[in-house]
Amino acid sequence: MRDRISEDDLSELRSFFVRLVLIMALSLLCSSVSFQAGAPMGAATRSAVSMQLAPAVGESTNVGFVPGAPVSQTGQLVDSSILVQGGSLRTWSYRSPAIEQVQVVLSTEGRPLDADIELWHGPDNTPCKMRVYVENGQLRPFSAVVETPRGPNTIAIRNIGQIEFPIAANVIADSVDSPSPDCLGSSTTIQGGALRTYPFDPSVDSVEVLLKTDGRPLNARIELLQGPNNNKQVIELYTEDGCDRPFFCVLETPGSGNVVRIVNTAPVEFPMTAGVVPHSINNEMTSGAVLGGDVVIGGDIGW
Repeated sequence: MRDRISEDDLSELRSFFVRLVLIMALSLLCSSVSFQAGAPMGAATRSAVSMQLAPAVGESTNVGFVPGAPVSQTGQLVDSSILVQGGSLRTWSYRSPAIEQVQVVLSTEGRPLDADIELWHGPDNTPCKMRVYVENGQLRPFSAVVETPRGPNTIAIRNIGQIEFPIAANVIADSVDSPSPDCLGSSTTIQGGALRTYPFDPSVDSVEVLLKTDGRPLNARIELLQGPNNNKQVIELYTEDGCDRPFFCVLETPGSGNVVRIVNTAPVEFPMTAGVVPHSINNEMTSGAVLGGDVVIGGDIGW
C-alpha cells in the first residue's frame, strides 16, 4: 500500500512540474512577443513628437494672409510676420548698406491699428518716423516703403494701442513696391500749411501716394476719408530729407466715397510735392447712379 501511494505521489509531482514548466515557458514567450511588438510603437511616438517640434523644410505654418508676404518655392505662403502685442516694441535691423529700402506691412484681425514706426540710423538719430492709425487693420492693412540708405539701419515698430489690440507686423527687404510712372508724373506742389484732396471712383480698390521735397524736411498728414470727417486711416509723417528719403505708400480704398486728403503741416518755407493716383482698379464694379445724386449714403457698399 505504501509503495502504491508513493508511486501515485511521484506521478502527481511529475505532472505538476511538467505543467509548471509549460506555464513558465508560455509566460516567457508572451512577454518577449509583447516587448518586440511595443518597440516600433515607441519609435513611432518619438518620431511624431520630433516632427511637431521641427516641421519639414518648406512646410507653411501661416495662420492668415498678410499683404506682401513672401511665397516659398513650393507655392505656399510663408508667414514671416511677428505679433506685436499692445504696448510692446519690436525692431528689425539691417547691417548691409546694400539694403536701401524696406516695406513695412501692418495688419490686424479686424480691430483698430495704432502704431509708431521709426527709422533708427545711428545713436539718437531718427531720420524718419510716422504715427499710423487704421480703423480696421484687416480691411485696410497699412503698407509703406521706408528708405534706408547708408546702413546699418533699424526699423522700430511700437504698438501704442491697448493690450486687446495686437498687430501683425512684417518688414520686407526684397520685392519692395515702387511708384508707377503715372504717380511719378502726376506730382503737384503743396505749399506749407495747405491741403489738397483727391476723390476716387468706387471702382478704385487701392491708391498710390508719393510725397517728397527738394531736400528740405517733410512734415505731412495723410488721411483717408469715407464720408464727412470720417477718418478710416491717418498717417502723420516726418522725414528729415524729403529728397533722400521720400515717402511712398499704398492705401486700400474699398467701397465708395473715398477721398485722400494730404495736409502739409510744415511752415510755408517747406513746400512738398505729392502724387496720388489709383493703384488697382476693380473693373467689375460699376460707377453708375447712386441714390441721392452725387452724395454717397452709408459709406461702405452694401450698407
